[in-house]
Amino acid sequence: MKIRPGLPLAAICAVLGLLAAAGCQRREPAPNVLLITVDTLRPDALGFVAGRGDTPAIDALASGGRAFRGAVSPVPLTLPAHTSILSGRLPRHHGVRDNGQTVPLDLPLLQDVLGRHGYRTGAFVSGFPLQTLFGLDRGFAHYDDRLDSGEEGWVERRAEGTSAAAAAWIAQDRERPWFGWVHFYDPHDPYEPPREFWQPGPRGAYDGEVAYTDYWIGRLLETAREASGSRPLLIVLTADHGEALGEHREVTHGYFVYDSTMLVPLIFHWPGRIAPGQGDEAVQLIDVAPTILDLLGLDPLPQTDGLSLAQGLSGGELAVHPALIETWLPWTYYGWAPLTAWRDQGWKYIDAPKPELYALDPDPHETQNRIAEEVATGDRLHLALTRYTETPARVAATGEDPKAIDRLRSLGYVGVGSPVEAPPTDRPDPKDRIEIKERLQVAESLLRQHRFADAQSVLTEVLAGEPDNRYALLRSGVALLRLGRAGEAVEVLRRSVSIEPHRAEARFALGDALMRQGDYLEAAEQWAALSELQPRRAEAWYNLAEALERGGEPARAQTARAEYDRLKADGNKAAERKAGPDNAGDRTAVPPAADAGAATPAAGRTGR
Repeated sequence: MKIRPGLPLAAICAVLGLLAAAGCQRREPAPNVLLITVDTLRPDALGFVAGRGDTPAIDALASGGRAFRGAVSPVPLTLPAHTSILSGRLPRHHGVRDNGQTVPLDLPLLQDVLGRHGYRTGAFVSGFPLQTLFGLDRGFAHYDDRLDSGEEGWVERRAEGTSAAAAAWIAQDRERPWFGWVHFYDPHDPYEPPREFWQPGPRGAYDGEVAYTDYWIGRLLETAREASGSRPLLIVLTADHGEALGEHREVTHGYFVYDSTMLVPLIFHWPGRIAPGQGDEAVQLIDVAPTILDLLGLDPLPQTDGLSLAQGLSGGELAVHPALIETWLPWTYYGWAPLTAWRDQGWKYIDAPKPELYALDPDPHETQNRIAEEVATGDRLHLALTRYTETPARVAATGEDPKAIDRLRSLGYVGVGSPVEAPPTDRPDPKDRIEIKERLQVAESLLRQHRFADAQSVLTEVLAGEPDNRYALLRSGVALLRLGRAGEAVEVLRRSVSIEPHRAEARFALGDALMRQGDYLEAAEQWAALSELQPRRAEAWYNLAEALERGGEPARAQTARAEYDRLKADGNKAAERKAGPDNAGDRTAVPPAADAGAATPAAGRTGR
């Protein structure tokens, strides 16, 4: 039978008597996708996990979806963990091992795939480690990283502001499917919830931050559901890592790889498509991106270490595989040994100078090291870890902005851009340095209180025993700068930079100290190095131009200022997209050109 061109599909099917055929049924519209990540969220802060806490919104999401009470994070640091969530790759394969590094330009990301399939893409982040200058914005048409709360190195955006910004974006366009990533930072140290959200007990401030975040997640979910209308809505909620809260003598996170910081909640919610249920299966954050794409029926990312959980979410077999865990923070911050762990079938082997082995089911808090009595199990896990990591890892390079690097070359700079080398094998075990770590926490607290002389006293004490301690050197330099002792700061910070040339904040602090001393051309070398490490950091280019101008190099200063102007223009365009023309200039602030030099860097600026 000849069918007239342009006849509607339903009419064709009716003519052929095939209306009930699968190919002629009306297709369900593409679902909206909401990915929520809550920074520093322990599972036991949620009601559905531990029966404590005030988290009705997340608990309801868990009740209606498939909830995992202890998914495994690959790394207890914000930027590396989120890079793993969005790429499905482990840190050793995507190369981002620490905050402050740059996401590689060639790394395929979840938002890239969804954007190519017609999704409107937007992200709303709330902490410094995820700002645009570190590169995780790539692939998002809209990336809102405005931080308006806190001071100096601890700026963030509170949950209320993040939720409101995301809700406004979600409601803008109801015709196209959207993918929104919303990141809440509130449970991260310092814990300062609004008074009405404080919870009882010694960890009440932390639990209060979680309760406050939960409230605004609930408001966001209301908007997302209302705006989706008849379009399906896939919601995924998880965290980047947990918080130790004193377990194993760790106060926050990043230093050890115990489950107190490595386990996070993970919830998939899609009524009618995902069977509700809860479990303790050790699925992983690297499984998130593969699962979302599989649930949507889209092409997978070209390479992932994670596996899709879609079959298990619909009642089939769940893809649970061994987990590789790591933290380089003991090495990059202190010069001690990095830690790697292998988690498989209820056991965890920690590859440290003094190895550890834990049976997780009977000993979930990892208090009994069984490396001596369970020799065969330890050897098996160590061998599996060794085999998995024997191929070369990708190591973090400096920023990959070609225009910025070309400008640096034209100025005669570019020299710190070699990749970060793998740590040596003869470093101290972090367990054996916990007392020093605690002293440094005291110094950090004093710095936050602006008690710089007291902080310097503690740091001097640490450096007397460990002259090359990276953290103590950098913080001592910052304290000396705040005390007006720039000359002493220069000597300390030169040592810091020589030990770790890739530490961006050491470059910033040394550049600042040299500016205060009037050594402008030497300061320019530090600003150039910082510009190479973080090419999208506008203040680095601004200070490079200032140093060259004051050092009698106006032509070279103009080249640096041109790159600053480019970044400022890009930032203004981003601000216009976020907030409209009334706030067009808010995105990039000009650092103060005080007589003393550049703005003093804040302690802990790259965060955790």
